Amino acid sequence: GRKDMSSFAAELIATANALVAPGKGILASDESTGTIGKRFAPIGVENTEDNRRAYRELLVSAPGLGQYISGAILFEETLYQTCSNGKKMSDMLSDQGIVPGIKVDKGLAPLANSNDEQWCMGLDGLDKRCAEYYKAGARFAKWRSVVSIPNGPSTIAVRDCAYGLARYAAIAQNAGLVPIVEPEVLLDGEQTIERTLEVAEAVWAETFKYMADNKVLFEGILLKPAMVTPGAECPTRASPQQVAHATLTLLKRRVPPAVPGIMFLSGGQSELEATLNLQEMNRQPNPWHVSFSYARALQNSVLKTWQGKQENVEAAQKALLARAKANSDAQRGQYDPASEGSAEAAQSMYQKGYTY
Repeated sequence: GRKDMSSFAAELIATANALVAPGKGILASDESTGTIGKRFAPIGVENTEDNRRAYRELLVSAPGLGQYISGAILFEETLYQTCSNGKKMSDMLSDQGIVPGIKVDKGLAPLANSNDEQWCMGLDGLDKRCAEYYKAGARFAKWRSVVSIPNGPSTIAVRDCAYGLARYAAIAQNAGLVPIVEPEVLLDGEQTIERTLEVAEAVWAETFKYMADNKVLFEGILLKPAMVTPGAECPTRASPQQVAHATLTLLKRRVPPAVPGIMFLSGGQSELEATLNLQEMNRQPNPWHVSFSYARALQNSVLKTWQGKQENVEAAQKALLARAKANSDAQRGQYDPASEGSAEAAQSMYQKGYTY
């Protein structure tokens, strides 16, 4: 008969454990076609399939990336693309010991009768897509849902976010993919760090309740939360110590230790902030592998170095390795900010109303 989660359980746990290897995190490179266009625009690169392939090839073929990166999330186009040497992108990753992952949601849509809130589409046909992605070499998946504090959040928005994630997680596991569960409490707004914590607690409580109802195997998932910070427009800023304290408070109150890894999203923090906050959370022991799943906070310097030019590829790959190493060090609680020779990393990447 058909394989189901029980037959995949051992494999799911093995994949999750590979993704949380000490000193390693995840490279999120699954920007949709529209979003990668926003990344290319500031450096004057046209958003064509060939340029997207060239850029993603630069990432997956960076020599030594596997020392610091355990998994890479790909957009569907990339999973099926071939590099200039004739190898599949996913094989280039596997050759470095990096597990290929896949974004499986279908993006955000307006939630009817809400205060301009959003829900995440993609459950229709998800079981078939996941089976295809598994065949193509993917071993984990990602689904990003969002919660807005300034717009509520309303009961129905939180419930839909949590229930959608739980259904996705169950479906992905039944296809052999480790689900990254990402209910992103957005940075947008003037809320204090205390208010962010309160909302995040509510979102996580519902998400775990619905995952339990859907019999999701907690040992075979990873979480991708936002760090608990003040809103981007809040006049009171928080130190890395305060962010770490609030975030670890959330995790201890809401996340069972059965969950192997917490891979934080960078969510528009500067490259430096994202690394410093991660370092602070790893200064004290905690029951999980607390690490990173960064997109902008790993790629910002890379894009600025590359500029779409073949002759800059090697320098851009070095920039990628520098960010990956900094975050690897932070995962081990051994990051030294003095090792950063650049002010570039300190620039915030926050964008109001950001879409992935």
